[in-house]
Amino acid sequence: MTVASIATRQRRLGSLLYEALVILALAIFLFLLPVALFSGVVRLMPGPGLLWLYLFILLGVYFVWCWVRAGQTLAMKTWRLWLVDARTSRRPRALQAIVRYGMGWICWPTGLALLWSFLDPDGQFLHDRIAGTRIIYEPKPVRPA
Repeated sequence: MTVASIATRQRRLGSLLYEALVILALAIFLFLLPVALFSGVVRLMPGPGLLWLYLFILLGVYFVWCWVRAGQTLAMKTWRLWLVDARTSRRPRALQAIVRYGMGWICWPTGLALLWSFLDPDGQFLHDRIAGTRIIYEPKPVRPA
C-alpha cells in the first residue's frame, strides 16, 4: 500500500521542466498548424496577437482537461504527481483548474510562484493556494516479496 504526500518542491520543479518540453512540442505544432493552413492566403493569416491568444486558449484546454479528467498531465504522470482539491483530496473542479491555469501565467513569469513556495508552510506554489489545489506525490506501490 502507498500513501500519498504533498510533493516536494524539487519534484514539482522537475515535473515543470518536463512539462516545458511537452508544451514546447505542443506549441510548435499549434503554431505551425494555422501557418500551414493560411500561409498561401496572406490576407487570412492571423496576426501575432491572435496566434498567442489561440495558443493560450489551446494550452489552457489541454491543462484544464487533463487536470479535471485525470488529475494529472503527461509530465505529472511521469513524476507520479497528482493535482487534487486541497480540501477534499479529489480531482479539482473545472473552475479550480481554470483559476490555477490563469494564475500560473501570472505567478510563474513574475517569480511569485517559486518565491511563495519558500514562504508557504507546506511549500505550495501561490497559484495552488489561490485555486485551492495542491500537488501530491504517490510513490510506486511496494510489491510483497
